[in-house]
Amino acid sequence: MKFTIRKAEKKDLPQILELIQELATFEKEPDAVEINVQDLEKFGFGTDAFYTCFVAEANNRIEGIALVYFRFSTWKGKVVHLEDLVVRQEMRGTGMGSALYKKVIAYALEQGVKRTEWVVLDWNTPAIEFYERSGAKVLKNWHIVQMDEKAMKSYIER
Repeated sequence: MKFTIRKAEKKDLPQILELIQELATFEKEPDAVEINVQDLEKFGFGTDAFYTCFVAEANNRIEGIALVYFRFSTWKGKVVHLEDLVVRQEMRGTGMGSALYKKVIAYALEQGVKRTEWVVLDWNTPAIEFYERSGAKVLKNWHIVQMDEKAMKSYIER
């Protein structure tokens, strides 16, 4: 399978959004995606871009994405956070996901960060095993904490 890994362009955003939706469905949250192409453009392009997205392209179609942004760790300083790495279901097993992952790690090293981090669902055994084989440490004794907009408003109004 021939494919190209490159930085996303504005013209890629509709297909990137399709992949975000595909990931939400895979993660059993098909109705969770609230972002749109305009938001992706607003936050991902320009001098104050909040995120960087790499795409895997084959046959003039975006088949995979890896979306990253910077965070700050009080222990490590600036770190890269991999928000999503997704490859269309029919393209899994082609090496595309591994190539995107390698691009993210190379990008993190180029940026001089001390750590790259991400979240993986506990039931996604193939991904966990892949990450562990790559040398990543899966922290199994941590819990992810999130508060959605409704809960934030409710808390503040108390």
